[in-house]
Amino acid sequence: MIFVGGAPLCTDDSSSSSQGHDILMDLMKHPVLVSASSSFNDVAERKFSVSRDSSSSISRRNRWVYIFQREYATVDPALVDVVGMDEATTCVGLVIRNQKSGMTSVAHLDSPDVVDIGLAQMLAFVINQSSDAMLDAHLIGGFDDASPEHVNGVTKSHGKLEGYSFPLCRKIVDSLEKSNMKFQIRTLHVLGHNTRRDSEGNAYPIFTGFLVETDTGSIVPANFDTTTRCPDEVVRRIRVTASFEDPCWNGRLLEIYDTQADQFVIAPCTWSMRKMHIALMLQNLSDQEILLTCSTSPSAEAPDFVDNQRRQWDYLIQHPDWSETFPFKKPRIFRRTEDKSWVKAAV
Repeated sequence: MIFVGGAPLCTDDSSSSSQGHDILMDLMKHPVLVSASSSFNDVAERKFSVSRDSSSSISRRNRWVYIFQREYATVDPALVDVVGMDEATTCVGLVIRNQKSGMTSVAHLDSPDVVDIGLAQMLAFVINQSSDAMLDAHLIGGFDDASPEHVNGVTKSHGKLEGYSFPLCRKIVDSLEKSNMKFQIRTLHVLGHNTRRDSEGNAYPIFTGFLVETDTGSIVPANFDTTTRCPDEVVRRIRVTASFEDPCWNGRLLEIYDTQADQFVIAPCTWSMRKMHIALMLQNLSDQEILLTCSTSPSAEAPDFVDNQRRQWDYLIQHPDWSETFPFKKPRIFRRTEDKSWVKAAV
């Protein structure tokens, strides 16, 4: 069930269709959420890097968790100060936070196919066995990557949808509305609300990432670098594509973090030798060809997109056998050190 401004979402019967009421359209037009999105738009994006002398960096005193594509993590504010993600162009970041306990779950959703099971995964630790808890929800990411006419950031006609962002956003809000849980939507910075256009009318996302401060639940736009996209960055990136070949991850978000132990547990994921052969082929492509081949939004990717792809392929070429990465199919475990960084533990 969805709430906005403390009240259940009121639907507009005039916008109903043969396929059922379009909840997303109502939410995109809701004055409370339009105002919240406008305010979020005015917040300066914070660039995060682990550096002792940078005023914009994450302090060494902060304990953080970073989320990659198709991953999720639920964090306890007593153990984690900040949790965030970026690199979302057509993807959507979903935040669910228990108002009473502060338990916060963040997911980087990339497909409607993972929404239903992914939502159940996120709620496992957030609800604390209390089905009547009010949960704050924030949706950030996705943009108008389709070409039809738009009204309030949503397409007029949904008969022939193009792009990736709209179907994903619609699936998320439909799942929230159908849930038995109570979701207070605080932020809906997606689609038209998260779109800027250049002089030629080309669309780009305004923000592709954010950071949640777990003690207050406040959210700010954010951008991370390799020092904060950790631990096990390259392996976790590979798992995103490898998971499509591994039936263990069908319809599921990738598990990365042990909420109670405050440690990263990168569950094993297998891949075939075919991945190495594909990597060898892709490494020969030009940067522009890589963007066109590997991205759902080639013109909107960050400057380091191609480099991130090449580093994954280098790893696969050097480690074509997945068992080298996950010996005996055991997880890769990382524990937090005294300076709040991560170190790989012996298994």
